[in-house]
Amino acid sequence: MQKPNLLLGLGAALAVICIWSGFIVFSRAGVTTGLTAYDISALRFAVAGALVLPFAFAWWPRHLSIWSLIAIMICGPGATYSILVYLGLTNASAAYAGVFANGSLPIFTAILTFVLARDLPGRGQVAAIAFIILGGVFVGYRGMTSGGADVLSGIGLFLAASAVLSFYIYGVRYWALTPKQALVAVNIPNAALFLPIWYFFLPSGMAEAETSMILFQAAFQGLGPGFLALILFSVAAYHLGPTPTAGFSAVVPASAALLAIPVLSEVPTPMEWAGIAIVTLGLALLMVAARKSPE
Repeated sequence: MQKPNLLLGLGAALAVICIWSGFIVFSRAGVTTGLTAYDISALRFAVAGALVLPFAFAWWPRHLSIWSLIAIMICGPGATYSILVYLGLTNASAAYAGVFANGSLPIFTAILTFVLARDLPGRGQVAAIAFIILGGVFVGYRGMTSGGADVLSGIGLFLAASAVLSFYIYGVRYWALTPKQALVAVNIPNAALFLPIWYFFLPSGMAEAETSMILFQAAFQGLGPGFLALILFSVAAYHLGPTPTAGFSAVVPASAALLAIPVLSEVPTPMEWAGIAIVTLGLALLMVAARKSPE
């Protein structure tokens, strides 16, 4: 394995932010215009799986046990994570997804690092996490008090997705997983198992959805989150470490909220903007603390 490179890790993390912001906003557009969460997941893994299939044998991570591969399939950015986010987006706006699915990643990752490695967060990291939690409360307050059970359900699904992905972030270094191996380990098993289940058993809106939306979702979901983001995410996690990589996700609430204005006409309230700003400040504090206490 190559020696960790800070600049390479930062560049990969910034690219992931762009893809994740589009993932939230364009997925929200998909589930509100006829496609189901299962349809978008199927399109994602059909395209990503087809792209990776020719290289599956050469790139297969043969050093991993069957249990490690199962853990990657379940906890990686595969069908479990995708469906949780897509289902959440049917009930809550892009701004909520940005804060609760992405902004909470540093919290879950820090907890997991402590539980598995007994690596206790420093005071700076604890303060940063407190800011992220406070910002999440600001963003979610209106929805949690007046949005009803649907918004609460969406927030719960986003948090569950974040918790699932934190295992993958932590595991990238532990499994010594290269970007090519991540592409195969995530996409091939998920495509092989999920696509038949979707086709025969899960509800679908493909027949009613516009062809242009189906093609757009297939291209974006398969090439962006399903292909490029997996490579970039693995690069960032290896070169920066799990907690700083997860910390970059806290930028996504602001970038996704900005993108949602022209694409979805979803304009956050002043209180929600304040929460997004607080979450972003928490990211800055987390990065400073991480540099003082390298992993």
